[in-house]
Amino acid sequence: MTAPTNELKPVLVFDSGIGGLTVLREARVLMPERGFVYVADDAGFPYGGWEEQALKERIIGLFGKLLQDYDPEVCIIACNTAFTLVGADLRVAFPQMTFVGTVPAIKPAAERTRSGLVSVLATPGTVKRAYTRDLIQSFAQQCHVRLVGSENLARMAEAYIRGDALSDEAVLAEIDQCFVEKEGHKTDIVVLACTHYPFMANLFRRLAPWPVDWLDPAEAIARRARTLVPLVADAVHPDNFDFAVFTSGNPDFATRRLMQGFGLRARAELSCGLAKSSPEKLSIL
Repeated sequence: MTAPTNELKPVLVFDSGIGGLTVLREARVLMPERGFVYVADDAGFPYGGWEEQALKERIIGLFGKLLQDYDPEVCIIACNTAFTLVGADLRVAFPQMTFVGTVPAIKPAAERTRSGLVSVLATPGTVKRAYTRDLIQSFAQQCHVRLVGSENLARMAEAYIRGDALSDEAVLAEIDQCFVEKEGHKTDIVVLACTHYPFMANLFRRLAPWPVDWLDPAEAIARRARTLVPLVADAVHPDNFDFAVFTSGNPDFATRRLMQGFGLRARAELSCGLAKSSPEKLSIL
């Protein structure tokens, strides 16, 4: 489905799975006149099994098809792992398209912390990426920043939002390294550097050994996108347009129901032709 010629171009939101819905939720509030296409690369999820070059090639290949099919006004890459790896390559490959990226919110965390102890809860790939360490070097040299790469939390978040139960012990095992005590001070901000994680924020708050600010970048990403999307006088949201595309071509019932809860129609057909490609099993996340 392409945007009708008499309508505004849609906003495309891309993620490896359903974590980008946290960004979509904020973006729709700020851009009510725009239609939205949500793309979940569930055939490639989780990105942790991919060799870096193979994942770059996959994402660039996906966008070649997505831009052709949906002709969006702007693309929001609602995935820290994807954008820190391939954001620059996407801008080179598709210079006519505007990309809004998602990166760990280290700068605002450094500005807000009072204790000087900040943790970044991410995937292992985002933790190891030079992009992340450059952010710390540029904006948080005065802070003690602990990088915590969780192997399992993105999968757990996907299960949790679909209604599966998670044990407190399993969740705590993934987040407990975020809490640091040093010279009488304690961590006071944890950056949620994966868009899946805000879905579990209430669990994190309940399990935390002391109160911290769980920094969710979704609103900031949406605000940035709004500044890049032209306001059109008297524009109205296109009827019956917002939908979700899954690269597997086969979202399950729980996922379809979740999409409906976000006002999206889940499309079962394969959009991008890459569902059957297999990652090289070299962990990068």
